[in-house]
Amino acid sequence: MSSQQRSQPISQQHSQRHVDTIIIGGAVMGSAAAYFLTEHPDYDETVCVIEPDPTYEKASTPRSGGSFRQQFSTPLNVSVSQFGLDFVDDWFDRVQVEGEAPDLGFRDTGYLFLIDQQRLAGYQASHEVQKSCGADVRLLDPTELEAAFPYLNADGLVSASLGAREGTLDPWAFMNGFRQRARANGATYIVDKATGISQGAGSMKEVQLASGETISCQRVINCAGPRANEVAAMVGLDLPVEPRIRSTFVFDCRTPIDQVFPLTIDTTGVHVRREGAQYLAGTVPPTDVAVDPDDLRVRTSEFEEIIWPSLANRIPQFDQISLTSSWAGHYAYNTLDHNMVVGSTPVDEFYFCSGFSGHGLQQAAAVGRGLAELIVHGSYQTLDLSPLGYERVLRNEPVLEVNII
Repeated sequence: MSSQQRSQPISQQHSQRHVDTIIIGGAVMGSAAAYFLTEHPDYDETVCVIEPDPTYEKASTPRSGGSFRQQFSTPLNVSVSQFGLDFVDDWFDRVQVEGEAPDLGFRDTGYLFLIDQQRLAGYQASHEVQKSCGADVRLLDPTELEAAFPYLNADGLVSASLGAREGTLDPWAFMNGFRQRARANGATYIVDKATGISQGAGSMKEVQLASGETISCQRVINCAGPRANEVAAMVGLDLPVEPRIRSTFVFDCRTPIDQVFPLTIDTTGVHVRREGAQYLAGTVPPTDVAVDPDDLRVRTSEFEEIIWPSLANRIPQFDQISLTSSWAGHYAYNTLDHNMVVGSTPVDEFYFCSGFSGHGLQQAAAVGRGLAELIVHGSYQTLDLSPLGYERVLRNEPVLEVNII
């Protein structure tokens, strides 16, 4: 089917409401899946993305920190992020529509993990994994750390892991690059909410919408983020993914730090980075449990009780700071092993793209590509994502990712 045919409204392509692939959830994961399907030279079918909120106001993507790193603990996660960075390098050529592409504003400032004696062995093991994958990372001793970052208080630190070719970008622009190119390729976006999935005639599935409409399709991809378990339950599957709240705090510093400032993760779990003339910080909540997916309340006590004391201890210049704004978003948290659940399921032609536990933005490109390969060819062709498939959930065999921020 030509791009012109694919871009026609569904009602003009078919006498009945039908598409070949329905993607539930239109933020970065859903739009990346739509992008790679419609870009694939051997995929000539229709794609429809169902997203209840076209403003994406409450979606996890625009509320994320927009961070990219290679410093993970498993080879597969390192490789997944490396492809994401390659994609960013070729961003304009990959997503431009009529010579226009969203500006990512990528800032290659690196990541700096601060390490105490208790965590040294784990970071050394992760470092070997990262180096084996070709990542540009190095371990610093305290003397090297203080020389490179003199604003840091290195008390209690025995090492630090510094990565190059890592940094931050505009998550809204990243999502929209996928979305705009997918739409230009013929993907259709419907403002609605999936409320049920049932078996239709033959191999067809039927997706029920909140508006009362029903759309038949050949396959469904679950990209529903923090609500992915709700969509999984529609086809009788249990997915160990739940919404976890994360608050982000923006502050000014009376004495700015006038040098390169990598995204820094303290031994306390508090992380901080520069954003223009200001700084962004956050941490894992002291009680990290599932919340209502509509709960976006900022946990303000975290800043006063956890984040500020930690920052002031580690970076003395942060003793005098002023909070200017804050927001909260959700991790789609995989309680099994903090890793994505992607690919085929026991329900024929129902796919997972879920459970990214806070690092989905940087994994979107590789996962979108992998899903397109799986749908078109029946198997992964470039990077084998099968170790992170649903089968491990059924076997209760975690593939643990320990480098979670």
